Amino acid sequence: MPQYAILVHPSANRVYAQHAARLMRGELLALDGLLLDGRLGALGGPVERTMGGVGYLVVPAPDLTEDELRVLGNLSSLLALFELRDDGALVPLDVQRLDRYDDDLLTILKYVGKTNEQLTRLLLNLTAAAALPLEDFLGSRVRVLDPMCGRGTTLNQALMYGWDAYGVDVDRRDVEAYTAFAERWLKDKRLKHRVSSSRVRVAGKNLGRRTSIELAASKEAYRAGDVQTLEVTQGDTLDTDRMYRAGFFDVVVADAPYGIQHGSVTGPRTPSRSPRALLADAIPVWAHLLRRGGAMGLSWNTKVLPREDLVEMLVDAGLDPLDDAPFHDLAHRVDQAVERDLVVASKPR
Repeated sequence: MPQYAILVHPSANRVYAQHAARLMRGELLALDGLLLDGRLGALGGPVERTMGGVGYLVVPAPDLTEDELRVLGNLSSLLALFELRDDGALVPLDVQRLDRYDDDLLTILKYVGKTNEQLTRLLLNLTAAAALPLEDFLGSRVRVLDPMCGRGTTLNQALMYGWDAYGVDVDRRDVEAYTAFAERWLKDKRLKHRVSSSRVRVAGKNLGRRTSIELAASKEAYRAGDVQTLEVTQGDTLDTDRMYRAGFFDVVVADAPYGIQHGSVTGPRTPSRSPRALLADAIPVWAHLLRRGGAMGLSWNTKVLPREDLVEMLVDAGLDPLDDAPFHDLAHRVDQAVERDLVVASKPR
């Protein structure tokens, strides 16, 4: 039987690296169920294996189609993909990634509290797979909202995939730092783009300031109209449903405040360090913005909010949390005060 061996990407984050192979195994099994009709799981699924002193994730599989190999190629912690032959030989395969831009789009920005890029990719992969069929996952223009975007890790990953990225954040310094980075990066890469700025006003009320950027991977793509949107608004996430129309987004993804160093704003606009209060108020707002069949993905600190409580919030907002086994093996330690987990929920059609 043909097998594939995935070389696990070494993470700059030592703690995350300890969990990367296990998390990617759960990611692959989840994507298998959502996009690949469960073919891999039926054969026992991927297993961690050491060859030559190096860790791999080995996937027993029938001959995969080109599209199925592209799904493997976009796994969050994949460094290289090989065919594993019966004699133990590893034959490298060309990896077809969705990536449109240089990877420094994801890696240049360094700051305290930045979400690990591999974790961001993992959460975005799972959420998009819950919202899209295989052909759309690999080739459509997807609208992604991060309603607590910070300095744009999720936005950059969405752009990398060729998708449209929208962000909202209450912290003016973070928004300004991110928009300054985005404009500088586009200029340095000599990518065709156009920037505009405006106030967001609804019913006479100022909801925040918005920077909108139209960009393309090449001048030819820009002329042909293959243009992506990057839009970032400095404002309250609880006003997001007033900034955008209902059903506007395919995917909503957020790394929720951990209750450690991240602040938030809740109902009466008073500072709060309670992720529970913030999410209870915000999830119904974000769910309103999802199209039917869309999906929401959240990562959060289980030490301040148990999984069952967050799942209940999602259900109360009219969403259907995905409850298959792979989604219950994504928890991992970040540090002494943070045990992070992921949850994905879809909006009924």
